[in-house]
Amino acid sequence: MSAFSTGISEIVLIVRDVPRSAEFYEEVVGLEPVSRTGDEWAWFLAGEPGTQQRIAVHKGSLLFEEHSPHPEGHRFGNVHFALEVPRERLETAVKHVERKGVKVYGPTQFDWMNATSYYFYDPDGNLLEFWSPEA
Repeated sequence: MSAFSTGISEIVLIVRDVPRSAEFYEEVVGLEPVSRTGDEWAWFLAGEPGTQQRIAVHKGSLLFEEHSPHPEGHRFGNVHFALEVPRERLETAVKHVERKGVKVYGPTQFDWMNATSYYFYDPDGNLLEFWSPEA
């Protein structure tokens, strides 16, 4: 951990359709909804209850977007992020995503971190990973 940070607090994904993405993150990924504000925002708990680790889907601009070094329309792009899944629930989580009609890639074994990962895409092309350290 860095000298300043104690962990990730939130990830905000810019999406085309908040209701569609919110349904994906709740029904496919299995995140617990925290709040929704119509077509602009949907927030989900991404950590253990009681933590402030959250993922949001948002349509529109963000604070200080005008200061981005990238041109308008390209200031935010597709991202990759991993969600840790306890080893005993990893296969169940992957099967759940597949039952929802989402193509899952893997498993991929990572010897350097002694973990197994599976990958899949959300409706906006963001690459998600379910990863689990070996017991």
